[in-house]
Amino acid sequence: MVSYRLRTFVRRGFRPEEAEAILSLLTDAVPQEPGDSADGIERVQAAVVLLSDGDSQRFLEVLRMAQQDWRDVLVAAQLAHDDWPERLDAVLG
Repeated sequence: MVSYRLRTFVRRGFRPEEAEAILSLLTDAVPQEPGDSADGIERVQAAVVLLSDGDSQRFLEVLRMAQQDWRDVLVAAQLAHDDWPERLDAVLG
């Protein structure tokens, strides 16, 4: 599942013909571990989207990186520290 605010961000940031595929991949391919909270899942999904910067090819590269170790994606997107909720709120609303 992708949060409403992240869906909205994806639809604004990617070409319309790509947005639904991006959202589907986020739902299916972003690693989730048992017990993950909705906020934690959104955090990793958002990191992938933010690092993609609207480029679908880059999205696929970052997605592969997240599948290998999602923590690397959080660090690269500057969402690895305690202030990540505020940073995400500032970007996604």
